[in-house]
Amino acid sequence: MPSANPQQLIPAEQLAQSPRRFPGESPQYRTARNALLAEEIELRRHIERVAELRRALPPGGEVPQDYRFESESGPVTLSHMFGEHDTLVTYNWMFGPQRQRSCPMCTSFLASLDGEMPDILQRVAFAVIARSPIERLAAFKKERGWRFLRLYSSGGNTFNRDYAGEDPEHGDNAGFNVFVRSSGVVRHTWGDEMGPETADPGQDPRGAPDAMPLWTVLDMTPGGRGTDWYPRLEYGA
Repeated sequence: MPSANPQQLIPAEQLAQSPRRFPGESPQYRTARNALLAEEIELRRHIERVAELRRALPPGGEVPQDYRFESESGPVTLSHMFGEHDTLVTYNWMFGPQRQRSCPMCTSFLASLDGEMPDILQRVAFAVIARSPIERLAAFKKERGWRFLRLYSSGGNTFNRDYAGEDPEHGDNAGFNVFVRSSGVVRHTWGDEMGPETADPGQDPRGAPDAMPLWTVLDMTPGGRGTDWYPRLEYGA
């Protein structure tokens, strides 16, 4: 749905006169909270404008080959990953053969995606791709109790190099890509490009909006994300 014409929108400052009051709040708190609410409304509007621009991109490049992957049930090609859908979202998982264990950040994110996957798969196909052998990926999936993620090994192709900018000799990269299939032709439509070179001082590189629920929740708290904490694969009792 196209976003509304900004000239037709009620000013955020007008919408932000919240009738809510919390126990014990001061007038100073309410003034500051309403000012923040106006910024939150503007942020929501900007997120929708960016999403509209993303959807309106011209057709991307045709995929140069029908990449062959290994799935948990055998060989599969990129075109077959679409299944019944015309859109395929891929996530490059940082769990290449050079890693002893999965990237903790990717693991945290994939855990949240696993719970959302039954809903996501109603609208689009979704593939989680890494260069480790499929047996290793599947074993980690079982260890974490993931049920719905569809895993694919790209160890025998150049997908990660072509669409995640990976140099196999120097580690692996996380990243989203979106592909569409029309009349038998598969095209790339969007890939995230906000890496370390786009990060602002004092911030980790991340996309906008941030896809990780973990950070979205922490951003609502006074302590925020912190500067010296990241997810871990295991926590002590």
